[in-house]
Amino acid sequence: MAYKAFDLTGKVALITGGNGGIGLGMGKAIAEAGGDVCIWGTNEEKNAAALEELKQFGTKVAAITCNVGDQQEVKDCFAETLSQFGRVDGCFANAGVSGRSRSFLDITDEEWKRITQINLDGAFYTMQEATKHMVERAENGDPGGRIVGTASLAAVSGAARNEHYAATKGGLISMLRAMSVEFAGKGITANAILPGWIETAMTDPLFNWDKFSDNVLPRIPAGRWGNPEDFGGIAVYIMSNASAYHTGDTFLIDGGYFLF
Repeated sequence: MAYKAFDLTGKVALITGGNGGIGLGMGKAIAEAGGDVCIWGTNEEKNAAALEELKQFGTKVAAITCNVGDQQEVKDCFAETLSQFGRVDGCFANAGVSGRSRSFLDITDEEWKRITQINLDGAFYTMQEATKHMVERAENGDPGGRIVGTASLAAVSGAARNEHYAATKGGLISMLRAMSVEFAGKGITANAILPGWIETAMTDPLFNWDKFSDNVLPRIPAGRWGNPEDFGGIAVYIMSNASAYHTGDTFLIDGGYFLF
């Protein structure tokens, strides 16, 4: 018999950037565990394809086109999510973009703002709307909620030539830790997930570069790149009742890379 605390029946997860990569990996696991899933993404074709993958598990699923870097759009999309699902029990601020620079010295104001608008501002807008909803529920006798941000190893290691990206991910961790303290009394947890080197559309250019893969892959004790499915278990755990007392943490999922 399965551990009942991991049964997500009746719970609703919102996942930004949920139409591919880590976000979709988490969404599929949550749906398989019985949870309803709403994904947000900017690419309508990818949204539709991801929706078809999620439907196989038989729970309620939806996809909404949303640019998380636009605060009003986030407010509107969150309202639409509530209209369709009635509630949000877990919010995964997973949407993100990678950096484009040769050196810290070359990062332009435009590039800085491109990264921070999605990775940090977008996470803030999304998590703020979700937390408002969860606090309101708690004040009406329905406490509980999960706030989750997808950070990165770049937040805790020296990400040369990627300082702007690292800054957004480090800021995300700090924001979540502060939230974990502020909202614990409402039964709301806040945690960060730190992926290592994971095979996604974002990392394809690097993984297809022989010099990079020849140097990095041997440094991963697990002996392989990660994949989106490696994030299913942590997503189910965080969404479940089993994690109710676990907050303010950073879940490092990297096959042992950081330690080695």
